[in-house]
Amino acid sequence: MKRKLFCEISPLTYAISEKKCIIERYIKDFFCAPRFAEKKRKEKLPVLICRHNSLIRRRLGNVDMRLQENKAVNLSIAAPKLNRILICPGETFSFWHLVGRISEKKGYKEGLTIVSDHPSSGIGGGMCQMTNLIHWMVLHSDLDIVEHHHHDQIDLFPDFKRKIPFGTGTSILYNYLDYRFKNNTDRTYQLVIFTTDEYLCGELRASAPQKYKYHISAENVFFSREEDGEVYRNGEVYRTKVDRRTGEHVSRELIRRNHARTVYDTSGLEIRDLTAGA
Repeated sequence: MKRKLFCEISPLTYAISEKKCIIERYIKDFFCAPRFAEKKRKEKLPVLICRHNSLIRRRLGNVDMRLQENKAVNLSIAAPKLNRILICPGETFSFWHLVGRISEKKGYKEGLTIVSDHPSSGIGGGMCQMTNLIHWMVLHSDLDIVEHHHHDQIDLFPDFKRKIPFGTGTSILYNYLDYRFKNNTDRTYQLVIFTTDEYLCGELRASAPQKYKYHISAENVFFSREEDGEVYRNGEVYRTKVDRRTGEHVSRELIRRNHARTVYDTSGLEIRDLTAGA
């Protein structure tokens, strides 16, 4: 039997481990002293780099829609903390530095969270959708991602109006699992983030045009049944860099290889049988 980690022994040991990680992040940021983006500008910067809208209330398996309604509230509280933020040359964007600790006192409600390999609930659930949106826009820019966590190769929900490739999501947890990117260019960038009744909306803007544009694509996508009897989602996600003036493909980078175990009913999917007897 696999030995449990200290954080897995009980709720108390989990809380102790979490507190330890939070303190370690505070110490690391204090001594490394990154220059965080904090300044806002009411006016939008002139150049639109990427725009994306994300449906807030999605049908995710058997997840209680109450959690989706609460997620809408949570996103509406966090969005103004990020809206119109400037990321100047040399600055680092940190999601948690801007949003801060989430609590009921601040108005956050119980929303959808992901624990290990299953959906759960917790105060402020749904923040991953915010960083998913930001990450997708940053992938279309010259900005450098310096911290990005995944949901540990688990495919939790069947596709429902999916617009971006599987595997381009994020995992965050205050404050030690953060989403961060750095502006190593000579341009200033700006995030515009807001919610409507239906959508979480975002724009990434800049003070001057980029020389390159970026395309994100999923390839070799399929489901497989493997030796352990489980079904896995497979695929690759590529990022192609294109010269805006000439249309020349400058580079093509593999940014994610997916091999994620599905944890939902796959009976309606076309599945390749990769078991020994196939």
